[in-house]
This record gives sequence, structure tokens and C-alpha cells, in this order.
Amino acid sequence: MLLTPENNTALLKIENLAVEFIENGQAQRVVDGVSFEIKKGETLALVGESGSGKSVTAHSILRLLPYPLARHPAGSIHYAGQDLLKAPEAELRKIRGNKISMIFQEPMTSLNPLHNIEKQIGEVLALHKGLNTREAREKILSLLEQVGIREPHKRLKALPHELSGGQRQRVMIAMALANEPELLIADEPTTALDVTVQHKILDLLQDLQQQCGLSLLLISHDLNLVRRTSQRVCVMHCGHLVEQGSAAQLFTTPQHAYTKELLGAEPSGEPVLNPAADTLIKVDNLRVWFAIKKGLLQRTADYIKAVDAVGFSLAKGQTLGIVGESGSGKSTLALAILRLLNSQGSIEFNGQTLDRLKQSQMRPLRKQLQVVFQDPYGSLSPRLSVAQIIGEGLTIHRLGNEKEREQAIINALLEVGLDPDTRHRYPHEFSGGQRQRIAIARALVLKPELIILDEPTSALDRTVQRQVVELLRNLQIKYQLTYLFISHDLAVVKALSHQLLVLKQGKVIEQGAAKSIFTNPQHEYTRQLLKAAFMV
Repeated sequence: MLLTPENNTALLKIENLAVEFIENGQAQRVVDGVSFEIKKGETLALVGESGSGKSVTAHSILRLLPYPLARHPAGSIHYAGQDLLKAPEAELRKIRGNKISMIFQEPMTSLNPLHNIEKQIGEVLALHKGLNTREAREKILSLLEQVGIREPHKRLKALPHELSGGQRQRVMIAMALANEPELLIADEPTTALDVTVQHKILDLLQDLQQQCGLSLLLISHDLNLVRRTSQRVCVMHCGHLVEQGSAAQLFTTPQHAYTKELLGAEPSGEPVLNPAADTLIKVDNLRVWFAIKKGLLQRTADYIKAVDAVGFSLAKGQTLGIVGESGSGKSTLALAILRLLNSQGSIEFNGQTLDRLKQSQMRPLRKQLQVVFQDPYGSLSPRLSVAQIIGEGLTIHRLGNEKEREQAIINALLEVGLDPDTRHRYPHEFSGGQRQRIAIARALVLKPELIILDEPTSALDRTVQRQVVELLRNLQIKYQLTYLFISHDLAVVKALSHQLLVLKQGKVIEQGAAKSIFTNPQHEYTRQLLKAAFMV
């Protein structure tokens, strides 16, 4: 349910904002002529593709850009009668965290991995409110309870890596709310989260908004999320504000061509109908259990059943979509199939029983089993050129001579829609979508039969997601590729998958033809996932 702003008073007003970055002595304008205001108690969404200027605009509010390499040749940002672009640093420190707080996209990179939760939230309270240890602990427990963390007293000493993605994001929200700000800037707060967790976080933000009278600036490329939470929307493209208006008006009658393109960018279509083929991979009663050891002698007291009695079979040229919340066992299942984790049960690939093979016997088969990971920037070595990244597998498996390998790299880049001349560049010189294409080219160059795609589109904008989905579909037609597609984005899964496997806490909840499950889910958990994803 959308909340109604308290009144028409503007809490923050941005007028004619321009941002330039100085590179090699040249000024590059990345934001130009942006104007909008945020009213008290209102949620305003800022949408657009990566590189459109959303985050740069938001970071300008608190002057968090890399000055002096960044500068503002024009514009103003007024808050409480003061232009923040001209405010002294001492004044800004009083506003940051106190009056205006920010939640960043990836909590794991925003939280200190060496400090526990109590220390990190307590630091905010000590810095801005001067609370002693006892007072800070009481406030921290109250905040953690407020953001929906169960048994908060048990979480005080937890380090960030010991929490789930949703819990880490809740801790970030608790830190942002510690000083009861008037404006909360949420920069892609749910991008890496499962759909059910996304909705819990958004419900939480709306509840807190109602309780505390918060104004919320939401930066997102997820238009379903924006439609559900925002009163007004501003659309950015190439540094310019191309359209703004009420959410109801913008989603029903968009005016600008770019807005129409964004709204039409939802991954669509159906998986390719391939002719009947032999079974390529068959998994039976697969288990991955991690022992919990206790006591002085470290005896096994119990097991974490990450994957428990999972089975499926998949024909050549088809896609199996694997869905479920974080911790359901999706990625663990993939690693077990690749024999990168110890497991019990049967894994049969192309007539060979993989679970009986030694690692040395697996090595020749690895070129037939390839994987594309969630974060292309993290999975591509920054020290290697694109040609070295794509060609590494060819070298390891000793495929072809140097000239043949070079041609294979060029062909792979052409297959994924990239200019072969870019092969001498490095990953940081490419956009997120281009980096994911490089990751797909790296898998494709070995001419595999099975590609495991582990959340390959979750970090990408909708328009880029659609391009990657179409690319994967076309490659499947051309090469009769078989995919295991792991994702929490059910719109993407629906567009690609022939079969569907729903996991919860390591167990199969529901499986069968994807089309049948999407139209008539049998299990309540599946219905919850679909409701969260499609707001049905």
C-alpha cells in the first residue's frame, strides 16, 4: 500500500544540477540540468539504466563524490534553507547520518568485515549522539528489533559474513535509522536479494516511513519495485532527467520514448521448443551435508543439510530453472554437479557417472561443463585482458595452436555481440552487461554441452537483462546448449526455462514443466514466490 505524503512542503530541492568528472585534464559532464524535489513523507524513485547518473545525483546530495576530481559547475541542492553544495564540511558532517542517511547497494561491501554488528551500529550512535556503551546497546537492540531481526541479542556479536543477505541489509537500515533522519536515500537496496526478501525489506521501509515520517529517495532499476512503493518517479537517461511525474501516470501513460523502452524491457518470450533429445544430465538422491562439530574432540553433533535428496533429469538442448530463496541450496547443488563440493548420490552426465570419477579423471570433462557466475566483475581477473580471459580455457585444455586459439576468441566475441577489437582491453573498461557477455564468451569458447548460469542477470538493468536472455536463447538454438539456470528473478526464469525445480532448505518443494508450474503452482511456497515476483 502506497503512503500519502504528509503535505506539499519540499524537504529537499535540487535545481539545475550538473556534475563533471575530470579525467586526463578534460571535464566530462555526467549529470546535466537535473531538477526535482522530495516532499516530507514522500517516496520519490529515481530510475534508469546503469550510467544514467542516478547514483551520482544521489551522492551529490551529501557530497560523497570523489572531489576534487568531481565538481558541480551549476545547480543547487537546498535542504532546510541551506545549499548543501556550498555548505562548509563541518555543517555537512552534522547533516550526514543525522538528518540525511544512506543505504548502499551491496551491504557486504559497506559493512566492515572485521567488526561485529554491535560495534558498527554503536559507532554511529557514539559519533552522533554520544551514547555510552550501555545506552548504545539498548538502542542497538531496539533498532535491530525494529528492522525485524529475530532474537537481536544473539546477533550483537555476529560478523557480517555470518548473516544472510537480507539480514545484512536490515543491519544497514538499522545503521541508517540510528539517528532518526528526515530523509533516507536507498541506492538499489534490494538488487541482490531474493524476491520474498525484497518485499520484506520494502514493507519494512514503508512501515518505518509511516512510523517516523521519513522521506525516501529510492534509486532502482527494478520497475516492479518502483511501481509498488513510490508516489512519484523521475526517469534519467545519459545524465538528463527525461521524464518525471506521478507513478500512476508514468506507468500507464509514459510520454518519453526512453521511458516506454524501459517499461517494455521486461524479459519476455518463451523458451525455445527443441525437438526430443536424449537425456544429457541425470541427478539422483544428491546430498550435500556439512557436519556441525562440537566439544573438545570436535565430534559431529549434527548436519547442515544444504542439499537433501535432490533429483532431476534434463534433455540435451533444454533449460532447467532452479529457484528458491537464499540458503535454499541452489548454488550448492550447482557446485556439487561440477564436482567442486563433496556429495553423496548419483550424477550422470552424457552417459558417464561423475560421482565415481577422481578429480584427475574429471579434468578432461570440464570443458564440456562450464559455468557463468553472478558478478562478472568479480569473476573476471582484472589483471588479464579479455583475450587472455577467454583464451585461458583453450590453453589449459591444449586446444589448437596459437593462431587457431586467437580465431576461436574472435569467434566467441562475435557470438556474444562484442567487437573482437576489444579483446586487448581489460574488464574495468566495459559495462556490466558487456562483462557478462565476456563471461558467456569464456564459457562458450570451449564448445560445452552444459552451461550452469548462477544468477547471471541479477546485477544487470532490465534492458540489459533482456538482451542477455535473448543472447542465451539464440545460442541455445544455434548450438543445442543445455542450461542449468539458477536465479531468484522469476521473470527471467520464465523466459528461458523448459523445466523448473523449486528448492527450500535443501529439499525439492516442486518440480516439473515450467509452464505448468508458472500457471498452476501446487505448493504454497511456490505460490508465495510467484506472488512476490509478479505481484499477483
